Amino acid sequence: MFSFFRKKKPPVEAATVSTPTALAAAPASAPASAVESEDSVLPQLPDPQAATARQGWLDKLRQGLRKTGSSFTRVFTGTQIDDALYEELEAALLLADAGVKATEFLLADLKRRVKEAKVTEPAAVRGLLSEALAALLQPLQHSLQVGEHTPTVMMVVGVNGAGKTTSIGKLTRHLAESGQKVLLAAADTFRAAAKEQLAVWAGRTQVEIVSQQDGDPSSVTFDAVAAGRARGCDVVIADTAGRLPTQLHLMEELRKIHRVIGKAQAGAPHEVLLVIDGNTGQNALAQVKAFDEALGLTGLIITKLDGTAKGGVLAAIALWARERRLADGRPAVVPVYFIGVGERLEDLEVFDAREFAQALLGES
Repeated sequence: MFSFFRKKKPPVEAATVSTPTALAAAPASAPASAVESEDSVLPQLPDPQAATARQGWLDKLRQGLRKTGSSFTRVFTGTQIDDALYEELEAALLLADAGVKATEFLLADLKRRVKEAKVTEPAAVRGLLSEALAALLQPLQHSLQVGEHTPTVMMVVGVNGAGKTTSIGKLTRHLAESGQKVLLAAADTFRAAAKEQLAVWAGRTQVEIVSQQDGDPSSVTFDAVAAGRARGCDVVIADTAGRLPTQLHLMEELRKIHRVIGKAQAGAPHEVLLVIDGNTGQNALAQVKAFDEALGLTGLIITKLDGTAKGGVLAAIALWARERRLADGRPAVVPVYFIGVGERLEDLEVFDAREFAQALLGES
């Protein structure tokens, strides 16, 4: 399994779950000074199994984005770098759902890179576009952190059909297999069979679940956070009802859940994750903006990149994040923690900007 989150601990015990350190054992006769400290990070030998699994994941991602990748491949089959090439690239980026602003940004950056590198072959331009796209996406690449709070409370939101409950199941599986004690809150009390669906995921991942027969969503989340604290859980994940950003009265219900979680545990929720269907194109950016304004998002999960998803909307999200500023002038980024390319429990992985850029552009 490829671990994709970091577990925070006090500084003196700092360690990361995502990159386990291989420490060399010192000979028994070696002096104390010769023994590597626990804080030392020694070079790790490659893990063939992990490398194979990762390659399989990348192949699946490329396959999911193959339609977009093939459209870019056709652009670079010409013989010269001219206005026609950039016009074709513009069309390909727009068709990939990058949006007008992100497309203009990427083309301007690409032209600068082409000029500085003094390339003359169209085939070389694809590599430069990949670098430009990866640089734009890089700020979105972050590891999900758990362990700083006990429990770490996550509120998961999204519109109906985005794959929210399924993503919770996949995330729960990885957390549980990495030794985290997880508790689920079935706070989607509106959708028929939502509690039952979450209960199935809880059974598959062998974690506990808190639900009520006719409970109010806020009441369910309050009880779940209280139970998580009492049972010594590491993570509490609240599944909430799907909401369209335009349904203001329903969005207010999410704000209420957010407030109630804070009453159950000061400072919670520590993560507010929005699940986005990768097939929704530019509407995904509208969802990010609306949910962020209402709740203050801390991270994104992009799902269903194995279907007709074009993938370019991540560039639009990245540009929005780049332009958004905190009071002190730093970019206020809402990271993409995970992307999903299938329905299996293992079909959820950490977002890597360079890998995604290469897959989107059809690079092998």
